[in-house]
Amino acid sequence: MAVGRRMLIFTDNTKASVKGLDEIMAELYDEGCRPTYETAEEIIKRLEEKKNFIPSSESARREYAIALLREYRAFSLVTE
Repeated sequence: MAVGRRMLIFTDNTKASVKGLDEIMAELYDEGCRPTYETAEEIIKRLEEKKNFIPSSESARREYAIALLREYRAFSLVTE
């Protein structure tokens, strides 16, 4: 199965393409993970395992977590 790409939009309207996000969110949803900051951190970890570049600076990772949390919340609402 091909891994899909998704465009993340950050609070300052910059964008970044990530691969495998839909699959990761489906896995976490199936595992019963709620949309929390810890879940966003787990998504970041799994994205890195799929060779997505996530900046190492604390502020950049926080921005990724915010964007990913927003995406996961939306995914959770649609999936319910």
